[in-house]
Amino acid sequence: MDEFAIDVKQLDKTFGQVPALRGVSLQVRRGEMVALLGASGSGKSTLLRHLNGLHCADAGSPSSVAVLGRRVQAGGRLARDIRATRSKVAVVFQQFNLVARLPVMTNIMAGALHRLPLWRGLLRRFPAAELARAQEAMARVGIARLAAQRASTLSGGQQQRAAISRALVQGAEIILADEPIASLDPEASRKVMQSLADVNRDLGVTVLVSLHQVDFAFAFCPRTIALHDGRVVFDGPTRALTPDRLRELYGAQVGELLPAQATTHPTAWPTAAPEYADVALRVA
Repeated sequence: MDEFAIDVKQLDKTFGQVPALRGVSLQVRRGEMVALLGASGSGKSTLLRHLNGLHCADAGSPSSVAVLGRRVQAGGRLARDIRATRSKVAVVFQQFNLVARLPVMTNIMAGALHRLPLWRGLLRRFPAAELARAQEAMARVGIARLAAQRASTLSGGQQQRAAISRALVQGAEIILADEPIASLDPEASRKVMQSLADVNRDLGVTVLVSLHQVDFAFAFCPRTIALHDGRVVFDGPTRALTPDRLRELYGAQVGELLPAQATTHPTAWPTAAPEYADVALRVA
């Protein structure tokens, strides 16, 4: 078994004449929960989309991406078996990607479609074992009682937890969460991040979550990879990202990353949640 869940080497991506990623290299071990930190336009979403082949690197570049020991792409060309690899990698998007008029259970069962006959998905005739798996996934993130409700009736935080449940039903070994709390209030954000942390800790699922709020990285992610202008500018223990270090890395954009109280009261700085403090020490 490959040690690394995610292995990226020299990833370059250009949109027109604008470089979005510049020589990005990083590795994430199996079972890690890592924050991908950066201000708007730093390249976080673009990087995540390369990890499951939604974007291809620049043609002819030395770029390579592998997950779970399987090649996703190299030199800007997708691997032929990319569909099989994608079945093990779930993406949780900022905008939830649920079908509003369908029940929550049906939305979550979409995670199982890759291993079911087409007719079952069309008729919504799902095997009992798959339905039980979905119920367990919803219970894990605290939304089991909402299974029969239309997705449109859920709050933003509940919809995001439904998306996490869908990833569990998919059987994902990696969850790529792209700004999952950007549009949520603080309490809903905490519940979503706690759900991701629980899945990581209890099931061993590797989680790479992009954020622009450093306080949530401190609370839930022992390690942080920071991007700025498409480059990796920091990769290490989250606790090393002091306000001064963030200002050094991001300059005028630092206000997007710091909690409001940190800009006015430098001593009011977040610390790692107790249950993750020991993990942070090991990463260091």
